[in-house]
Amino acid sequence: MAKYSATSSRRLASCHKDLQAVFNAVIDTFDCSILCGHRTEEAQMEAYNGGKSQLKWPQSKHNKTPSLAVDVAPYPIDWKDLDRFNYFAGYVMGIADRLYADGTITHRLRWGGDWSRDTQLKDNGFDDRPHFEIVP
Repeated sequence: MAKYSATSSRRLASCHKDLQAVFNAVIDTFDCSILCGHRTEEAQMEAYNGGKSQLKWPQSKHNKTPSLAVDVAPYPIDWKDLDRFNYFAGYVMGIADRLYADGTITHRLRWGGDWSRDTQLKDNGFDDRPHFEIVP
């Protein structure tokens, strides 16, 4: 069974309790790294200026306290293996849907590889495969 590093645990702790519940369930069977939870203004502007976010401070869900978004990658991380990111996202979304259905979490999630949640991956204008966020 996989376990989060101290850094991943700290990042996940900055997130909404529903995101924590989902990713604490995910780590039981799928090793992953928490890349980012809450972002400061400086970190958000760096992500925006680097093309990793389309939103300036404070519009991102990463800028809320607790964070309403989290960036997570399957471990070990291979940024070129997009199929693995897609597979991981399907796994995460399945866990999230199950936890929502059984009342463990109170919000649905959206993945940055399918913003419209229509299960079509080719209609995205901006892919952010590590990104998962709470849908109001």
